[in-house]
Amino acid sequence: MSALGLQATGDALAAIDRHVPALVEAEVASRLSAQDPTLWGPEAEEESSRRLGWMDPFEDSRALVPQIEALRTELAAEGINRVVLAGMGGSSLAPEVIAATAGRSLTVLDSTDPEMVGNVLAAGVTDTILVVSSKSGSTVETDSQRRVFEQAFTDAGLEPGSRMVVVTDPGSPLEQSARESGYRHVFTADPTVGGRYSALTAFGLVPTGLAGVDIAALLDDAEETREVLSTDDTDNPGLQLAAAMAGTDPLRNKLIISDEASGMVGFGSWAEQLIAESTGKEGTGVLPVVVDAGDPETRSDAGDLLQIRLVSDPEDREESFDRPDGSGASDGSGATGASSHHAIEVFGSLGAQLLLWEFATAVAGRILGINPFDQPDVEAAKTATRGLLDATAGGSFQAEPETAIGAVQVSGPAAVVQAGGGGDLAAVLDAVSQLVPDRGYLAVQAYLDRLGYTELEVLRDALAARSGRPVTFGWGPRFLHSTGQYHKGGAPEGVFLQITADSDLDLDIPGRPFTFGQLLSAQAAGDASVLREHGRPVIRLHLTERTEGVGALLHAVNGANGSDA
Repeated sequence: MSALGLQATGDALAAIDRHVPALVEAEVASRLSAQDPTLWGPEAEEESSRRLGWMDPFEDSRALVPQIEALRTELAAEGINRVVLAGMGGSSLAPEVIAATAGRSLTVLDSTDPEMVGNVLAAGVTDTILVVSSKSGSTVETDSQRRVFEQAFTDAGLEPGSRMVVVTDPGSPLEQSARESGYRHVFTADPTVGGRYSALTAFGLVPTGLAGVDIAALLDDAEETREVLSTDDTDNPGLQLAAAMAGTDPLRNKLIISDEASGMVGFGSWAEQLIAESTGKEGTGVLPVVVDAGDPETRSDAGDLLQIRLVSDPEDREESFDRPDGSGASDGSGATGASSHHAIEVFGSLGAQLLLWEFATAVAGRILGINPFDQPDVEAAKTATRGLLDATAGGSFQAEPETAIGAVQVSGPAAVVQAGGGGDLAAVLDAVSQLVPDRGYLAVQAYLDRLGYTELEVLRDALAARSGRPVTFGWGPRFLHSTGQYHKGGAPEGVFLQITADSDLDLDIPGRPFTFGQLLSAQAAGDASVLREHGRPVIRLHLTERTEGVGALLHAVNGANGSDA
């Protein structure tokens, strides 16, 4: 099989030495392989008994491969070669990584921003198949995307059902409506697999297989890895990774994930959802912070940070971790010591790592003493959004600004608003940075087109340098199905910077009394209200004009950096 393993140093290595023998003695690996729901205690048993199918999805998943390949051949013969995926969270993040790593084109539509939806539609639909992916079959974002594409196919003179493929759980409302409407194909997935653990099920395989990925090879790597992960042995890399993630003492609860030529594209964003949504509850958990190699967090020695580096196989690299006594890893299959930096290097093929991280995250839940399969605070934000949509027909859901700086309206804590009183947006960003507590983090939440405004991501690195603390960057509403759970349920250490914007473009959602713009605004306002109810500080920068507002923010970033010099 392909190499898989990790190397650890410092507190990560100490956590492995402390926890892995106990995990082996408790037969956690073999019990998880056997889908034992008692591993997380009696309070989690009912939920976990319905959520462990991801540990052995291979029979069902392999049965899908010829169906997906046959459909791909059919579509190609009809000149349909553009695959658009409408899905959120676990339904979109894994397919995006799988397709990008394989170098295959897959358009992932996981937004309600009217500009992003409009741009995906503007690329044309005559050569397009839409994969509508939702476990529940009632995800509001995905349903809205489905509706607008169905209208676009009709307007183009196409039969909508012939251009729609559905992935959902059996018995969902989406399955029923898709079959009644005669959609091209309906794939049902194993209902015992939660969304964020569904990478190797129909949710990960259908869109990527249609895009041309060799999904059989992906499954081969993962299935071989399952044999290693099922073994009660101290060399088990899944047990080692779980111990390092969740067993440091005191807990290093910010996982700084950087990719250093791993060969995987965007893996950190998938792992971010898996870990944050699984562990961020009951006031504990570990927060993934996805960064680039060399970013400020990778150079920090703060006591609450653990470095996780995604790397290539050590056999393909000249450098590797060495023990202080000069010894090192012999075959890359287990943990080794290194320098004084507290870090883990993880390597392996994509298929192997998808299952490795699912396994390690579930075991980390046991170490932390929480249920890794529920997400109570994600539902709270959804409820708040629905309430705003129901209560305010046609409203903008925007709070009155407390101060305005050109095209940017600023609201939030008094210290931030006062900093903007002189018309200096850099001073606002500086004040935001100063709000972050010693062991805290800043979460930037941008409710804009994530493909059209990628330059905004420079805020993450700049604010990390200014604050000296970890900074996450999430595109709304995408992150609501990811780190949104940790924001409310994890350690109360976060400060939240929302960036919202008016748009010259809005799109109706066929059959709904609200537009995409109104839905996005309600999602931002709903999440902010839940954060505030949890006592989290929320700062809102609303751009009354997108291009001008984005330009002002980028200029302010330079000012904030300059003030640090």
